[in-house]
Amino acid sequence: MAGDAPLVDLTGKRGLVIGIANDHSIAAGCAEAFARCGARLAATYLNAKAEPFVRAVTDPLGCEILLPLDVAEPGALEAVFERIKSQWGGLDFLLHSIAFAPRDDLHGRVTDCSMAGFDVAMNISCHSFIQMARLAEPLMADGGCLLAVTFYGSERVVEHYNLMGPVKAALESSMRYVAAELGPKGIRAHAISPGPIRTRAASGIDQFDQMMEAAAARAPEHHLVEVADVGNLAAFLVSDAARRITGTVIPVDGGAHLE
Repeated sequence: MAGDAPLVDLTGKRGLVIGIANDHSIAAGCAEAFARCGARLAATYLNAKAEPFVRAVTDPLGCEILLPLDVAEPGALEAVFERIKSQWGGLDFLLHSIAFAPRDDLHGRVTDCSMAGFDVAMNISCHSFIQMARLAEPLMADGGCLLAVTFYGSERVVEHYNLMGPVKAALESSMRYVAAELGPKGIRAHAISPGPIRTRAASGIDQFDQMMEAAAARAPEHHLVEVADVGNLAAFLVSDAARRITGTVIPVDGGAHLE
Protein backbone atom coordinates (compact mmCIF):
# COMPACT_ATOMS: atom_id res chain seq x y z
CA MET A 1 0.00 0.00 0.00
CA ALA A 2 1.13 3.52 -0.80
CA GLY A 3 1.39 4.94 2.71
CA ASP A 4 -0.85 4.68 5.75
CA ALA A 5 -2.65 8.04 5.72
CA PRO A 6 -6.26 7.89 4.50
CA LEU A 7 -6.78 9.44 1.09
CA VAL A 8 -10.44 10.10 1.79
CA ASP A 9 -12.85 9.18 4.56
CA LEU A 10 -14.95 6.10 3.80
CA THR A 11 -15.78 5.40 7.45
CA GLY A 12 -19.08 3.55 7.71
CA LYS A 13 -19.47 3.00 3.98
CA ARG A 14 -20.23 -0.56 2.90
CA GLY A 15 -18.64 -1.82 -0.31
CA LEU A 16 -18.75 -4.98 -2.39
CA VAL A 17 -15.56 -5.94 -4.28
CA ILE A 18 -15.92 -8.46 -7.09
CA GLY A 19 -12.88 -9.69 -8.97
CA ILE A 20 -10.12 -10.42 -6.45
CA ALA A 21 -8.06 -13.37 -7.71
CA ASN A 22 -4.89 -12.81 -5.67
CA ASP A 23 -2.85 -9.99 -4.15
CA HIS A 24 -1.79 -8.77 -7.61
CA SER A 25 -5.37 -8.18 -8.76
CA ILE A 26 -6.64 -4.71 -9.54
CA ALA A 27 -9.56 -5.52 -7.25
CA ALA A 28 -7.10 -6.32 -4.44
CA GLY A 29 -5.46 -2.91 -4.79
CA CYS A 30 -8.89 -1.29 -4.64
CA ALA A 31 -9.99 -3.34 -1.63
CA GLU A 32 -6.84 -2.31 0.24
CA ALA A 33 -7.49 1.36 -0.51
CA PHE A 34 -11.15 1.10 0.52
CA ALA A 35 -10.20 -0.55 3.82
CA ARG A 36 -7.40 1.93 4.48
CA CYS A 37 -9.95 4.72 4.17
CA GLY A 38 -12.30 3.09 6.67
CA ALA A 39 -14.80 1.20 4.51
CA ARG A 40 -16.51 -2.03 5.55
CA LEU A 41 -15.99 -4.68 2.89
CA ALA A 42 -17.72 -7.63 1.30
CA ALA A 43 -15.95 -9.63 -1.39
CA THR A 44 -16.33 -12.71 -3.54
CA TYR A 45 -14.17 -15.53 -4.84
CA LEU A 46 -14.71 -17.55 -8.01
CA ASN A 47 -14.50 -21.08 -6.58
CA ALA A 48 -12.93 -23.24 -3.87
CA LYS A 49 -9.57 -23.27 -5.67
CA ALA A 50 -9.47 -19.46 -5.67
CA GLU A 51 -10.71 -19.00 -2.09
CA PRO A 52 -7.34 -19.26 -0.26
CA PHE A 53 -5.76 -16.67 -2.58
CA VAL A 54 -8.67 -14.30 -2.04
CA ARG A 55 -8.67 -14.82 1.73
CA ALA A 56 -4.99 -13.89 1.79
CA VAL A 57 -6.13 -10.46 0.64
CA THR A 58 -9.45 -10.06 2.43
CA ASP A 59 -8.71 -11.51 5.88
CA PRO A 60 -6.06 -8.88 6.77
CA LEU A 61 -8.52 -6.19 5.67
CA GLY A 62 -11.20 -7.38 8.08
CA CYS A 63 -13.60 -8.26 5.28
CA GLU A 64 -17.01 -8.89 6.88
CA ILE A 65 -18.63 -10.94 4.10
CA LEU A 66 -16.86 -13.36 1.76
CA LEU A 67 -18.94 -15.41 -0.64
CA PRO A 68 -18.45 -17.63 -3.69
CA LEU A 69 -19.53 -16.11 -6.99
CA ASP A 70 -19.46 -17.34 -10.56
CA VAL A 71 -21.55 -14.81 -12.47
CA ALA A 72 -22.21 -17.41 -15.16
CA GLU A 73 -24.16 -19.48 -12.61
CA PRO A 74 -27.89 -18.65 -12.59
CA GLY A 75 -28.92 -17.09 -9.30
CA ALA A 76 -25.35 -16.64 -8.01
CA LEU A 77 -25.36 -12.85 -8.13
CA GLU A 78 -28.79 -12.69 -6.55
CA ALA A 79 -27.55 -14.84 -3.65
CA VAL A 80 -24.65 -12.44 -2.99
CA PHE A 81 -26.88 -9.40 -2.91
CA GLU A 82 -29.47 -11.16 -0.77
CA ARG A 83 -26.76 -11.91 1.79
CA ILE A 84 -25.65 -8.27 1.77
CA LYS A 85 -29.25 -7.17 2.25
CA SER A 86 -29.80 -9.54 5.17
CA GLN A 87 -26.51 -8.79 6.92
CA TRP A 88 -25.99 -5.10 6.16
CA GLY A 89 -29.38 -3.85 5.04
CA GLY A 90 -27.81 -1.68 2.34
CA LEU A 91 -24.78 -0.99 0.17
CA ASP A 92 -22.83 2.19 -0.60
CA PHE A 93 -20.51 1.14 -3.43
CA LEU A 94 -19.38 -1.78 -5.52
CA LEU A 95 -16.46 -2.61 -7.77
CA HIS A 96 -16.87 -4.83 -10.84
CA SER A 97 -13.43 -6.07 -11.88
CA ILE A 98 -14.08 -9.26 -13.81
CA ALA A 99 -13.59 -10.12 -17.47
CA PHE A 100 -13.32 -13.32 -19.44
CA ALA A 101 -13.30 -14.59 -23.01
CA PRO A 102 -12.67 -18.16 -24.20
CA ARG A 103 -9.03 -18.61 -25.16
CA ASP A 104 -9.61 -19.37 -28.84
CA ASP A 105 -11.84 -16.34 -29.28
CA LEU A 106 -9.51 -14.08 -27.31
CA HIS A 107 -6.43 -15.07 -29.29
CA GLY A 108 -8.12 -15.03 -32.68
CA ARG A 109 -9.33 -12.20 -34.88
CA VAL A 110 -12.50 -10.38 -33.88
CA THR A 111 -13.71 -11.15 -37.39
CA ASP A 112 -13.48 -14.87 -36.61
CA CYS A 113 -14.91 -14.93 -33.09
CA SER A 114 -17.63 -17.48 -32.46
CA MET A 115 -21.14 -16.56 -31.41
CA ALA A 116 -20.76 -18.70 -28.30
CA GLY A 117 -17.45 -17.06 -27.37
CA PHE A 118 -18.83 -13.57 -27.94
CA ASP A 119 -21.86 -14.37 -25.78
CA VAL A 120 -19.69 -15.68 -22.94
CA ALA A 121 -17.36 -12.67 -23.05
CA MET A 122 -20.23 -10.19 -23.10
CA ASN A 123 -22.14 -11.96 -20.34
CA ILE A 124 -19.27 -12.23 -17.87
CA SER A 125 -17.43 -9.02 -18.72
CA CYS A 126 -20.31 -6.64 -19.43
CA HIS A 127 -23.83 -7.85 -18.69
CA SER A 128 -22.81 -8.88 -15.18
CA PHE A 129 -22.15 -5.19 -14.45
CA ILE A 130 -25.68 -4.33 -15.57
CA GLN A 131 -27.04 -7.09 -13.35
CA MET A 132 -25.04 -5.76 -10.40
CA ALA A 133 -26.39 -2.27 -10.97
CA ARG A 134 -29.95 -3.61 -10.98
CA LEU A 135 -29.42 -5.60 -7.78
CA ALA A 136 -27.55 -2.76 -6.05
CA GLU A 137 -30.19 -0.13 -6.86
CA PRO A 138 -32.67 -1.05 -4.07
CA LEU A 139 -29.79 -1.35 -1.58
CA MET A 140 -28.55 2.17 -2.32
CA ALA A 141 -31.51 4.08 -0.89
CA ASP A 142 -29.22 6.97 0.10
CA GLY A 143 -27.22 6.92 -3.12
CA GLY A 144 -24.03 5.12 -3.98
CA CYS A 145 -21.35 4.46 -6.56
CA LEU A 146 -20.80 1.69 -9.10
CA LEU A 147 -17.31 1.13 -10.51
CA ALA A 148 -16.23 -1.00 -13.46
CA VAL A 149 -12.72 -1.66 -14.76
CA THR A 150 -12.01 -1.14 -18.45
CA PHE A 151 -9.02 -0.66 -20.79
CA TYR A 152 -8.17 1.77 -23.59
CA GLY A 153 -8.45 -1.07 -26.10
CA SER A 154 -12.14 -0.20 -25.94
CA GLU A 155 -11.69 2.98 -27.97
CA ARG A 156 -8.78 2.19 -30.23
CA VAL A 157 -7.26 -0.93 -31.69
CA VAL A 158 -4.63 -2.45 -29.39
CA GLU A 159 -2.74 -5.34 -30.90
CA HIS A 160 -3.57 -8.69 -29.28
CA TYR A 161 -6.43 -7.26 -27.18
CA ASN A 162 -8.81 -8.61 -29.81
CA LEU A 163 -12.33 -9.54 -28.66
CA MET A 164 -11.99 -7.75 -25.33
CA GLY A 165 -11.88 -4.41 -27.19
CA PRO A 166 -15.53 -4.53 -28.34
CA VAL A 167 -16.56 -6.06 -25.02
CA LYS A 168 -14.97 -3.27 -22.98
CA ALA A 169 -16.53 -0.69 -25.32
CA ALA A 170 -19.92 -2.21 -24.50
CA LEU A 171 -19.08 -2.10 -20.78
CA GLU A 172 -18.22 1.60 -20.96
CA SER A 173 -21.40 2.43 -22.85
CA SER A 174 -23.45 0.41 -20.37
CA MET A 175 -21.84 2.33 -17.52
CA ARG A 176 -22.89 5.66 -19.07
CA TYR A 177 -26.50 4.54 -19.46
CA VAL A 178 -26.56 3.21 -15.91
CA ALA A 179 -25.18 6.53 -14.65
CA ALA A 180 -27.93 8.42 -16.50
CA GLU A 181 -30.72 6.11 -15.38
CA LEU A 182 -29.74 5.84 -11.72
CA GLY A 183 -28.46 9.39 -11.31
CA PRO A 184 -31.82 10.71 -10.06
CA LYS A 185 -31.49 8.29 -7.13
CA GLY A 186 -28.04 9.59 -6.26
CA ILE A 187 -26.29 6.52 -7.67
CA ARG A 188 -23.16 7.33 -9.65
CA ALA A 189 -21.20 5.13 -12.06
CA HIS A 190 -17.69 5.22 -13.49
CA ALA A 191 -15.29 3.08 -15.48
CA ILE A 192 -11.65 3.14 -14.40
CA SER A 193 -9.22 2.52 -17.26
CA PRO A 194 -5.79 1.39 -16.00
CA GLY A 195 -2.81 0.92 -18.23
CA PRO A 196 -1.46 -2.64 -18.57
CA ILE A 197 -0.89 -4.29 -15.20
CA ARG A 198 0.51 -7.77 -14.72
CA THR A 199 -2.51 -9.53 -13.28
CA ARG A 200 -3.78 -13.09 -13.55
CA ALA A 201 -6.49 -12.01 -15.99
CA ALA A 202 -4.01 -10.14 -18.17
CA SER A 203 -1.83 -13.23 -18.47
CA GLY A 204 -4.41 -14.66 -20.87
CA ILE A 205 -3.76 -11.91 -23.42
CA ASP A 206 -1.34 -12.92 -26.15
CA GLN A 207 2.06 -11.12 -26.02
CA PHE A 208 1.06 -9.14 -22.94
CA ASP A 209 4.68 -8.38 -22.06
CA GLN A 210 5.08 -6.50 -25.34
CA MET A 211 1.89 -4.60 -24.61
CA MET A 212 3.29 -3.50 -21.25
CA GLU A 213 6.57 -2.40 -22.81
CA ALA A 214 4.74 -0.38 -25.45
CA ALA A 215 2.58 1.32 -22.81
CA ALA A 216 5.63 2.27 -20.74
CA ALA A 217 7.32 3.68 -23.84
CA ARG A 218 4.25 5.81 -24.66
CA ALA A 219 3.67 7.14 -21.16
CA PRO A 220 5.21 10.60 -20.59
CA GLU A 221 6.96 9.44 -17.41
CA HIS A 222 7.75 6.00 -18.89
CA HIS A 223 6.32 4.25 -15.84
CA LEU A 224 3.62 1.61 -15.62
CA VAL A 225 0.88 1.94 -13.03
CA GLU A 226 0.40 -0.40 -10.08
CA VAL A 227 -2.77 -1.78 -8.50
CA ALA A 228 -2.33 0.70 -5.64
CA ASP A 229 -2.64 3.58 -8.11
CA VAL A 230 -5.98 2.22 -9.29
CA GLY A 231 -7.09 1.75 -5.69
CA ASN A 232 -6.31 5.36 -4.84
CA LEU A 233 -8.59 6.59 -7.61
CA ALA A 234 -11.32 4.08 -6.76
CA ALA A 235 -11.38 5.22 -3.12
CA PHE A 236 -11.79 8.83 -4.19
CA LEU A 237 -14.58 8.03 -6.64
CA VAL A 238 -16.72 6.19 -4.09
CA SER A 239 -16.21 8.92 -1.50
CA ASP A 240 -18.44 11.91 -0.87
CA ALA A 241 -15.66 14.09 -2.26
CA ALA A 242 -16.66 12.83 -5.74
CA ARG A 243 -20.42 13.12 -5.22
CA ARG A 244 -20.85 15.43 -8.22
CA ILE A 245 -18.86 13.26 -10.64
CA THR A 246 -20.57 10.51 -12.62
CA GLY A 247 -20.63 8.78 -15.98
CA THR A 248 -16.91 9.04 -16.65
CA VAL A 249 -14.18 6.81 -18.05
CA ILE A 250 -11.05 7.80 -16.14
CA PRO A 251 -7.60 6.64 -17.27
CA VAL A 252 -4.95 5.64 -14.75
CA ASP A 253 -2.10 4.91 -17.12
CA GLY A 254 0.63 7.46 -16.54
CA GLY A 255 -0.57 9.39 -19.57
CA ALA A 256 -0.18 6.54 -22.07
CA HIS A 257 -3.62 7.38 -23.49
CA LEU A 258 -2.29 10.71 -24.77
CA GLU A 259 -0.75 9.08 -27.81
